[in-house]
Amino acid sequence: MAARDTRDRILDALQRILVRKGTAAVTLESVAAEAGVSKGGLLYHFRSKQAMLQGLTLRLSEDAEAEFAQAERAGADVVRYFLETSLPASDEEMALYWSVIAALRSAEGLSEDGTEVLARVFGRWSELLTDHIGDPVLAETVRLVGDGLYLSALSGLPNPDPELLRRVFDRLLEQVAEARGE
Repeated sequence: MAARDTRDRILDALQRILVRKGTAAVTLESVAAEAGVSKGGLLYHFRSKQAMLQGLTLRLSEDAEAEFAQAERAGADVVRYFLETSLPASDEEMALYWSVIAALRSAEGLSEDGTEVLARVFGRWSELLTDHIGDPVLAETVRLVGDGLYLSALSGLPNPDPELLRRVFDRLLEQVAEARGE
C-alpha cells in the first residue's frame, strides 16, 4: 500500500474519532486501531498526536484551497458564495470542525506551524473578499457575518430564520454592489 494511502487512512481514522468521540478519545493507539495500522506504522507517518492534528489541519487547508478556487470561479458572486457556504453543510462537518477547534484549544493543540496554516485559511478569505469588494471594512463585515454564522452553527445554536438570513445576505450584497459601483 502506498505511503500516501496509509497517511490518508490514518487521517480519516483521526477524523472519524474526532467526530464520533471528541478529542479526549484521540490517542496514538486508538487512531492506529481505527486506521488498521500498527502503532509503529502510525509513528512512521506522524511522530505524535500533535503531528496528526497538524496533518489533519493541513488536509483541511487543502480542502479550503479548493473552496477558494470555487469562490474565484463564482466571479461576481464570490460574496454570495462565501455567505451561503458559511453554514456547515452537514452535522459531520460541524462535528469535525468543532473537534478541531477543541483540539486547538487543548494543551496538546497544534504547533505554531499548524496555527499558522489556519491563520492563512482565514486570511485568504479576507483577501478574496477585500479584492472582490474593494472596501476592506465592508469585506471584514462580510467575513465576520460568515464566521459568526459558522461558529454559531458549530456551537449548536439554532440557525437564524431563513427569511431573515436571506434579507441579511441581500442587504450585504446590495452594499457590496454599491461599493463596487454596480
